[in-house]
Amino acid sequence: MNFKLIFSIAIHLMRSRLKQTIVAGAGVTFGIAMFIALVSFMYGMNDLLDGLIINRTPHVRLYNEIKPSENQPVNISKAHKNDVNFINSVKPKDRGKSIYNAKSIIQSLKQDNRVFDVAPKIMTPVFFNSGTIEISGIVNGIDVLMEQKLFTLNDYMVDGKIEDLQQNNSIVIGKGLSDKMLLSKGDIIKISTPKGGLASMKIVGIIQIGIADIDNSTSYTSLTMAQKLLGVPKSYITDIQVKLNDVLQSPALAKEFSVKYNVDTIDLQTANSQFETGTTIRKIISFAVGIVLLIVAGFGIYNILNMMIFEKMDSIAILKATGFSGNDVKWIFMLLSMVIGVSGGILGLVFGFTLSNIIDVIPFNTAALPTIKTFPINYNPVFYIIGVTFALITTFIAGLFPALKASKVDPVEIIRGK
Repeated sequence: MNFKLIFSIAIHLMRSRLKQTIVAGAGVTFGIAMFIALVSFMYGMNDLLDGLIINRTPHVRLYNEIKPSENQPVNISKAHKNDVNFINSVKPKDRGKSIYNAKSIIQSLKQDNRVFDVAPKIMTPVFFNSGTIEISGIVNGIDVLMEQKLFTLNDYMVDGKIEDLQQNNSIVIGKGLSDKMLLSKGDIIKISTPKGGLASMKIVGIIQIGIADIDNSTSYTSLTMAQKLLGVPKSYITDIQVKLNDVLQSPALAKEFSVKYNVDTIDLQTANSQFETGTTIRKIISFAVGIVLLIVAGFGIYNILNMMIFEKMDSIAILKATGFSGNDVKWIFMLLSMVIGVSGGILGLVFGFTLSNIIDVIPFNTAALPTIKTFPINYNPVFYIIGVTFALITTFIAGLFPALKASKVDPVEIIRGK
């Protein structure tokens, strides 16, 4: 088999049907370009949403849940149920939200090779007071540097830096809360706790997560300041936030930590199950649409090659009559299809990357996400590899059937038919 000769014949046939060949190549180019742009944009959007929810959530959270007493009279008196007229359940006891021996647990978790790092936190309901305005909300007492390391809070700061919380009597409040109370950086806000604690704190920053419920009620202060506000010892911690090296281990490790440290736990997947379902569906839709575009382009190549075989029956008969085998003829049309696929694929990658860059600089201005300036794009090389691979497979299959048809042409019948 003389591949050089076969390839030159394929190029000649392609030139003879240049317009149709360009249309077929343009279909592959368009399919790959749109696939890359669509998937890059969708994954970029998912990354943005993940940053708002999942990246702001610990992989495993350790805490103490409020629970009813396990020794209920209704269970104790089962043997005498016919003699009992009234049963009052034992109400939940306030055993405290503080995690017992929290510092030892944190040290133990830090030594676990599966754990990336750990951040302690105190969560407490409070009332924010400014003039005659009083709004209920939440104060998060955090280890400032560790919280920044695990959750990159500075990415959501619209004024100030999270490190400013290391100052005494300082607080960072949500954007919605600052708008409601007409407060800005440098102002003083009064905070009261349900148990009567009262403090005046200086606002050193405004944060906007992008979720209205959080921005309207949440604030951050240092762990030490939160302990002073509640009047509790330095060992008081209500939450231990754990980030893992492998997030997929979070469900199993949450159960393990619950038994090992005798605390309640919740993993990332459980806490955000509905959100993760939406993310998965968006990814499936974007891939499905992109693949459909490539399949449609493959049908275009199939139709063009079929028409070319019909029009070039005489040429095929002459080739066979002069000594070309059916396998040679098959490879002529296979090479023709692959030339269209490779050239269209390369151009598709270029146009896909260019289109992604154009989307990446389009202004994306929204009051809910002031830290996001342009539409998000994910430039993962895997998308480009998938796009060009699927395009080559599609064009190979699209060219295979017409090529097999051409290889079976009987030159005697074609010449007699003339």
